[in-house]
Amino acid sequence: PPPQVDTSGVIYCRDSEESNSPHQTTTISQGTTTLHGLFVKTDAADSIPSVLAYQSRQPPPSAGPRRKERRESGGASARSRTPHCCSVEAETQTSSSSPKASTTEVQVGSMRLTQHPIEVLLVFAKEDNQSNGFWWACDRAGYRCHIAWTPESALECFLDKHQEIIVIDHRNSKYFDAEDICRSIRATETSEHTVILAVVPHTSADQETSVLPLLDAGFDRQFMENSSVTACYNELVQIEHGEVRSQFKLRACNAVFTALDHCQEAVEITNEDHVIQYVNPAFEQMMGYCKGELIGKELTELPKSDKNSADLLDNINTFIKKGKEWQGVYYARRKSGDSIQQHVKITPVVGQGGQIRHFVSLKRLHCTNENNKQLCKSHCEDKYTGDNSHSESGSSKCKNRRKDSADVKSITSQSSDAPSLQTRRYSSMARIHSMTIEAPITKVINIINAAQENSPITVAEALDRVLEILRTTELYSPQLGTKDEDPHTSDLVGGLMNDGLRRLSGNEYVFSKNMNLSHTHLPVPNTINDVPPCIAQLLDNEESWDFNIFELEAVTNKRPLVYLGLKVFARFGVSEFLNCSEATLRAWLQIIEANYHSSNSYHNSTHAADVLHATAFFLGKERVKGSLDHLDEVAALIAATIHDVDHPGRTNSFLCNAGSELAVLYNDTAVLESHHTALAFQLTTKDSKYNIFKNIDRNRYRTLRQAIIDMVLATEMTKHFEHVNKFVNSINKPMASEETSPHSEGSDTEYTANIKNFPDNQTLIKRMMIKCADVANPCRPLELCIEWAGRISEEYFAQTDEEKRQGLPVVMPVFDRNTCSIPKSQISFIDYFITDMFDAWDAFAHLPVLMQHLANNYKHWKTLDDLKCKSLRLPPENNN
Repeated sequence: PPPQVDTSGVIYCRDSEESNSPHQTTTISQGTTTLHGLFVKTDAADSIPSVLAYQSRQPPPSAGPRRKERRESGGASARSRTPHCCSVEAETQTSSSSPKASTTEVQVGSMRLTQHPIEVLLVFAKEDNQSNGFWWACDRAGYRCHIAWTPESALECFLDKHQEIIVIDHRNSKYFDAEDICRSIRATETSEHTVILAVVPHTSADQETSVLPLLDAGFDRQFMENSSVTACYNELVQIEHGEVRSQFKLRACNAVFTALDHCQEAVEITNEDHVIQYVNPAFEQMMGYCKGELIGKELTELPKSDKNSADLLDNINTFIKKGKEWQGVYYARRKSGDSIQQHVKITPVVGQGGQIRHFVSLKRLHCTNENNKQLCKSHCEDKYTGDNSHSESGSSKCKNRRKDSADVKSITSQSSDAPSLQTRRYSSMARIHSMTIEAPITKVINIINAAQENSPITVAEALDRVLEILRTTELYSPQLGTKDEDPHTSDLVGGLMNDGLRRLSGNEYVFSKNMNLSHTHLPVPNTINDVPPCIAQLLDNEESWDFNIFELEAVTNKRPLVYLGLKVFARFGVSEFLNCSEATLRAWLQIIEANYHSSNSYHNSTHAADVLHATAFFLGKERVKGSLDHLDEVAALIAATIHDVDHPGRTNSFLCNAGSELAVLYNDTAVLESHHTALAFQLTTKDSKYNIFKNIDRNRYRTLRQAIIDMVLATEMTKHFEHVNKFVNSINKPMASEETSPHSEGSDTEYTANIKNFPDNQTLIKRMMIKCADVANPCRPLELCIEWAGRISEEYFAQTDEEKRQGLPVVMPVFDRNTCSIPKSQISFIDYFITDMFDAWDAFAHLPVLMQHLANNYKHWKTLDDLKCKSLRLPPENNN
């Protein structure tokens, strides 16, 4: 067993899967202290991971001398411990005779499962013979074993590892309440399939007590105190082959139920007495009932159709009672009273005692009568997976109605000497239409094709036009008029939404120019000890939308991101979520800000701080907060911080036209956005002092990283309208329908909570949020809006100047500093990009202050344009 190092929450873990080499130990370094073989967590050493592994050891031939040796080793280790880290020298030996953990194949019906090595958590207040007995029993059985000394560390370890077996010391309540620990573990969702064993003291025959209090507390069984390794081993092995294996099989049923819930065929399961036990969503949709109206009812209680023959039910029962499968056509009555014709397949399921215990019915619509045809319009996907949907006449009829399609059969029949070719081609077309790997757009096209079959010619022609549009690649890009109609809008779209190559023709420009975007070596950032009072006073107002980021820029000498980042990240508990120290977070913010170019008039760290501020403001809105998880919030704040790091002050179109190294590296696709994310992660992970992700587990890191990358890439403008339209169709419209529905009784909180069940919708919200934060300048107070407009215009002017100097195509000709009308450019930007997006975002997040600022700012630019003023403000002589 492990040496006794601490009693204030140390978690020990022995990994039975380690190498058999007796010399191999796991080593980590923390400052100047090295931990060999054993990872520990104490209250003082919060920077060391909570559970780490060391190797299994051969149990001693005699307990006495080795126990003394372990205690001496533990005492020495305890004495050598420093206030902030632990140093433990643990003897590590590998028993060649001990059976090592391995995976086990388990069969559940026709499903083959792989059970990984069992994990056991021992919860004891102190090391004694009983804890040692279970420890060595785990070693003998090849289980991965963990020991926790406090209730807090026990719960933490369980939430991290989800052990199958937990052994809790119930012999003495002096140190902790075993039943309270059991209840706290049972209160977690993941404990449903965990077996919890209570170790109880020896009692005499006349003192035996009931096991019911233990069962009420959440224990599954009790173990009478016995420190014999063999007794402990026998108990654990019995649990493994009994409860643990049964729970493992039950967990696998979740996959089966998930498959049933997503199956397109209607599924109904009853018991041997025909009482309904389960129906899937497809069954509910087909029959018009809710699940709650059916579960627990006998089939005889449901209305029957009078279209079936009188003896049909008797014939079916005769078949299935004999254990035979029955299939055929059956008429069923929907809740609305309509009769529908179904293909039905009923399979008896044999259970305990070799008796039939369940009947499983699979039902599919047989679309021949009018009621079924109407119902099939809402099941068109099922129609195309059913046998009748691929009939020759149906396929030919559909193809004949489409202008640009050819009837394969009619073409091949022109050659009478090639019957095999005709058959082969028609078979291939049938296989194409029955492909199971379908994209959503393919399903939409199939639905429209089906709708054409019985539609008037005018409707069929209109649907042909719809199909033509759907087959294009630019579904979300609005079509502009000629350039002469609105040159400002055309140039903005060309500069922000194209990659620059589309403006070229033939060999108009040969890529021979390269931009050097490398930055100089950056010094190691200094630690910020105290925030100056003038900065602290400004940051008191950072939760307000009217917060003046330019004042913060001035007092921080153009480095506002670190100060605002520390305040915002603290408010959202980012350090706690990432389990990183404030010093690491400060260093990370410094290295990120140092890689923003202060020489850029717009894309600098002030813009990053402004986007971070807007993102934090949006996260505080009730509906946004209710729709996202803490991980989403942390990802959004990090994405806002890094979203323009190392921006060169030039657009993607410029980089592509210049043949820059970045454009070549990223294949002219989302060049800057890809660079921002890649560089940010490189800077973060290259040095431990900057690595804010170093203490989170791999799965959480991957999820967080993916969310950050997705949000930063969403700021790229080529997919602007795709993101906005998806948000409107998937979030705004369903929400509006929910609010206006007369049957809607759910609260707004319930609606937003439901969004958490749909990760795709959460992704759309995060994308929309950072997009709005990135271009929120027109929604800021007028003076801030004017300042931002001046800065972005200057950056575009500088790009145009450089394009002319280098002989590159001028991406945005209207941004010529000698002729440009800034009010016109702002009006075009608001009309084309801002209004619709913020209308959609306001409908979701409720942002009346922003929308009022937007209206005021638009009025300001409109007034200037009407007066033929091309600058940011009216000249002084016109102000009156």
